[in-house]
Amino acid sequence: MQKTDSPKSRREEYSEATRQALLDAGREAFAKNGYQAASMEAISRAARVTRGAFYHHFEDKKALFEAVVIAMQAEAASRIETAAKTERKIWNRLTTGIDAYLDVCEEPAYASIVVQEAPAVLGETRYREIEEKYPTALLIATLRALKRDGELDVEDADLLSRMVDAMICKIGLLLPRSDNPKKLRKDGHRIVATVLDAFRKG
Repeated sequence: MQKTDSPKSRREEYSEATRQALLDAGREAFAKNGYQAASMEAISRAARVTRGAFYHHFEDKKALFEAVVIAMQAEAASRIETAAKTERKIWNRLTTGIDAYLDVCEEPAYASIVVQEAPAVLGETRYREIEEKYPTALLIATLRALKRDGELDVEDADLLSRMVDAMICKIGLLLPRSDNPKKLRKDGHRIVATVLDAFRKG
């Protein structure tokens, strides 16, 4: 007999709803005003919760910001994975996945919160930890698959993944400020493809 999950209590449902309301309000405030200008009071009001409820879920504004970044990175990874799965060949999945990530980078909220502010607010180490759990993890898995299938001639696929990831992230950082994002994406894709082609078999 298959075991089913116990239904959530009203308190658990309320707690989850409160946390989600804070995440939504925080995302909007950070995107609109920036991390420094966004206040816990304003975020609490927008989420329609008390300061006590805020502190029940998050230690401080930085903790909320980190939770928002994690949620946005998880969403980005999901979108990348969904887009990549439309392709049969792994190389095509790689290209499509990069495109999907750059699409996300051009969205104002993601560009402001994740690309521009998160490294400074969270610190490079924590920012990279989050990134490697979500978008970068997909890139690493893809290059490992190419190496496993004999289509990539590289000793350390993980190192190559992180170096390619740095290039892609740089494109993402430049996109919101570019006068010609379409050309930047095209040129960036060409450079990334040239690097990967140096390790491609066949």
